[in-house]
Amino acid sequence: MLEDRTTAVSPGTPWPAAYPKGYAVVDVETTGLARDDRIISAAVYRLDERGEVEDHWYTLVNPERDPGPVWIHGLTSETLEGAPLFTDIAEEFSARLDGRVLVAHNAVFDWQMIAREYARARREAPVRQRLCTIALAKELALPLPNHKLETLAAHFGVVQRRAHHALDDARVLAEAFRPSLRAAAAGNVRLPLLECRPLAEWSDTPRIGPQASAGNGGYGGYRPSSWRPSRKRPACPYPNPGRYEDGSPLKQGMRVAFSGDTSVERELLEDRAVEAGLHVSASVSRLTSLLVTNDPDSGTSKVLKARQFGTPVVDEAAFGQLLRDVAPATEK
Repeated sequence: MLEDRTTAVSPGTPWPAAYPKGYAVVDVETTGLARDDRIISAAVYRLDERGEVEDHWYTLVNPERDPGPVWIHGLTSETLEGAPLFTDIAEEFSARLDGRVLVAHNAVFDWQMIAREYARARREAPVRQRLCTIALAKELALPLPNHKLETLAAHFGVVQRRAHHALDDARVLAEAFRPSLRAAAAGNVRLPLLECRPLAEWSDTPRIGPQASAGNGGYGGYRPSSWRPSRKRPACPYPNPGRYEDGSPLKQGMRVAFSGDTSVERELLEDRAVEAGLHVSASVSRLTSLLVTNDPDSGTSKVLKARQFGTPVVDEAAFGQLLRDVAPATEK
């Protein structure tokens, strides 16, 4: 019996009307972590609006290439040889996701892998929103030493049986998500929902250079693919209201610059900023409102200029939260 270590929702307590009506808790195992890698197994637990399990589904997927780190996921080439291709399971996968919020641990990774597979198949996943259980744990201020799945599971007394097995990881996450959802509902906490944007274009053109022969992680013979959104970024229509102030919301028109690696693809992160009404800048100047970087001690030119000009700096996770509530532009 799962011990619920969060505030329970009593039967008579109204459920927040703004909450989604259903969830698809997803886990995918992959050949690696890069944009060129492939899904080799996938699992979905469908939950109702209160987090109760409706059913579950699991499949292997033939990646049409080497399986990557077998020592992690345990799926060999021999095991995957007779598995269906992603195009074979895309319709069933869609049926499991349709009309539901995709829930995953570090959801941006699972979503990007899924979106790329659908783009390769010339299809579109029926997912419009995702919820990251890491972000939800932060919203609830759970007393966790870190945000690994096993740590979240242990907090709620959920026992992992087969780590890095998609079906068991999805089960564990579903069991940990239910009490988290109930705690959020009891406190009327706004769920950290983010938009899922399908890829607009997929290209099978191989890269040029050493990576074309080495592949990902030294997997010889694999010729990676690449993708890019087929959109032009419009100019920001709003005036710059000045610098970001800690504790205040972002405002439309603010100039935002990015430095270093990001967990979300940089172009997608920049597009989200533009859609919120921000001005994405390629450099840092005295007019820059905010610098987003996960490594403020990196010593890059943008970080150094931010120090010189006194430009506020936040990490990617904090910026993602700020994007949810961007204030409208001030009238001239």
